Amino acid sequence: MSERLVEALNAPTREERLAALRELMELYRSGALEKPVPTDYVNNHIHTIYSFSPYSPVKAAYMAWMSGLTTAGIMDHDSVSGAEEFIEAGKIIGIATTVGMECRCSVAGTPFAGRRINNPDQKSVAYLALHGIPHQSLARVRAFIAPYQECRNQRNRAMTENLNRLLVPCGINLDFERDIAPLSQFKEGGSITERHILYALAGAMMEKIGRGRVLLDFLGEKLSIPVSGSLKDRLLETENSMYRYYLLGLLKGQLVDKFYIPATDECPHIFDFLALAGETGAISAYPYLGDVAGSVTGDKKDQTFEDAFLDELVAWLAAEGFNAITYMPTRNTSAQLERLMALCERHGLFQISGEDINSPFQSFICPSLEKPRFRHLVTATWALIGHEKAATNNLADGMFSPEAIAELPGLPERIERFAAIGRQ
Repeated sequence: MSERLVEALNAPTREERLAALRELMELYRSGALEKPVPTDYVNNHIHTIYSFSPYSPVKAAYMAWMSGLTTAGIMDHDSVSGAEEFIEAGKIIGIATTVGMECRCSVAGTPFAGRRINNPDQKSVAYLALHGIPHQSLARVRAFIAPYQECRNQRNRAMTENLNRLLVPCGINLDFERDIAPLSQFKEGGSITERHILYALAGAMMEKIGRGRVLLDFLGEKLSIPVSGSLKDRLLETENSMYRYYLLGLLKGQLVDKFYIPATDECPHIFDFLALAGETGAISAYPYLGDVAGSVTGDKKDQTFEDAFLDELVAWLAAEGFNAITYMPTRNTSAQLERLMALCERHGLFQISGEDINSPFQSFICPSLEKPRFRHLVTATWALIGHEKAATNNLADGMFSPEAIAELPGLPERIERFAAIGRQ
């Protein structure tokens, strides 16, 4: 019975998912199922089916709880349409939640135009994040991002056609409406990303060519995509239940630049993003990526990003009114993280952590949070939750409101105040 209910957490409708969760949690509360061992781990960057992920908002909250997390945060690309479901799931489970959104923004007209910042695919565009969005502001954020979603889909259709031209020798042709859009929650306000396009391609390849050695030979001969190391081993395992996701990872690393079209109209300007954060009471954050040279996690190609001008960038972000820097402790080297944390302290920027979750083989747990030098990120998460609670009651009560800053000018004192609110 419990297996059926866990599967139903990814049912087609929100109502079905929440109903399954309520029934499942009754089994835990009655003692029929054993509850997970709680920890003080946190994660503020969990994607759902409203951008790209194997998890509905309900399933994401449940997986976070089953992993022992004490808090969980939803963070979808160009969408907050899963936020209310995530909040409700957190209430049913009894896990603290926080909601956010990330999007790509243009930095035209700033000192960073023409530079590669934290976006592997193009220059002059940066990933930015809204954290701790007050719940009464979700409708405003949804209305803001909707026209950009439509612009993105125009580009998605064009990229699908580019990809189809590459696939002519393979005898594969993808239709955006038939093969790609149904993999998303676009009709419910979700976004469609490059990952959706490649996930559709991975499915088509598996159906037409098969798995294992025959597929690896096909990739090398038809698309000049080499496969080696542990990923090769995974793709030789024809019965691997996560096969399509491993193939997706390979295609994302090797194929995107061959059909990619630069994002333009779908990217709000960075100053419009900041204005939205101010209007809605959300926390504006810059996600640090950092140069990659011998990827710490083994899933990124060597590439330079913002490290060469990080001092300038962080100073500029603070001067323009950004509230926070968000980063993933497992994604960077110790030297990169020490430098970044020192810059945040120097410029009074709030630090938020979160491990990017968008595939079934990623862990919700960030082991680095056990280290003393990262323990402040746990307190910061409770402050983020406290901000969201307080600002949902009244925007003027948020952690970065003029009223809060006037009362407690020092960021460390404000973090302690809002962490206490979050833990209540």
